[in-house]
Amino acid sequence: MANTWWELKILCEPDLEDSIFWRLEDFGCRGTASETKGNSFFVKGYLPRFQAQLLDLAALSLRLRQDALCVGRLSPALHWHLIDEEDWSSSWKQYWQPQEVGDRFLINPAWLPLPESLERLVIRLDPGVAFGTGTHATTQLCLESLEMRLSQVPQSFVDRGEKPERLVIADIGCGSGILSIGALLLGAEKVYAIDTDPLAVQSTCSNRALNDINPERLVAIEGSVEILQQLIDKPVDGIVCNILADVIIELVPEMSAIVKLTTWAIFSGILLEQSKAVADALEQNGWVVATLWKRKEWCCLNARRS
Repeated sequence: MANTWWELKILCEPDLEDSIFWRLEDFGCRGTASETKGNSFFVKGYLPRFQAQLLDLAALSLRLRQDALCVGRLSPALHWHLIDEEDWSSSWKQYWQPQEVGDRFLINPAWLPLPESLERLVIRLDPGVAFGTGTHATTQLCLESLEMRLSQVPQSFVDRGEKPERLVIADIGCGSGILSIGALLLGAEKVYAIDTDPLAVQSTCSNRALNDINPERLVAIEGSVEILQQLIDKPVDGIVCNILADVIIELVPEMSAIVKLTTWAIFSGILLEQSKAVADALEQNGWVVATLWKRKEWCCLNARRS
């Protein structure tokens, strides 16, 4: 089917990259990428034609300019055009290269060969239309927080496939499944990955296969927390939740119903100015925010039960 996808190209200052990524994902883009040409920096986004009319794109351009003005940056310039169905899914892949995250992870695009030296934990990834490539600050903050939380699992046990602790984790809003896979590579025994978007669940299943993970260890489910409540037979040991702040606040009471006194949680997808509202919601539901990690305008809350 021809001409069914919008390609959005935004000329901007590099400091605006993360906020533009967030705005494009919130707008409904199914893939994003950035590139530098000479002295110019661009962010690209792709979404189905039926999701946006010209007036919607004009409104997006206005929001991008307002975002830039709020942080004292030059207004970005948004251009758009239609591309063929077969072109969109590969257009952004040429800009995505293997990336080291934290002290232990390497995110390797599925269409590229594995590196010769495998000193890091390799997550092979093809995000498809789901959020979570490892390039966004919120995903990186979550992976780094997982490193900290699961650092007590001896690597020798992980290498032998043994589990000194039966760590069961819930990945709420799993997207591409990158955080679920990362948790399992760090030594978790089982992850329940849930998402309300069926395409995200499909992407998680595909990446599960790419990384040779047993489906019994990574259970991918379409739905929200109430579905998870029906599946688990005991409270989870940890939660990772990289979604929007408003959704986190809405789901906090339900998430609090699947935990125990020792459960920890990692919450991200939160702009710095939204962190207090999220922290207040957590504290009202029996959580203590132990640390706040930030990267540019984004932050990650590491919490535990009070």
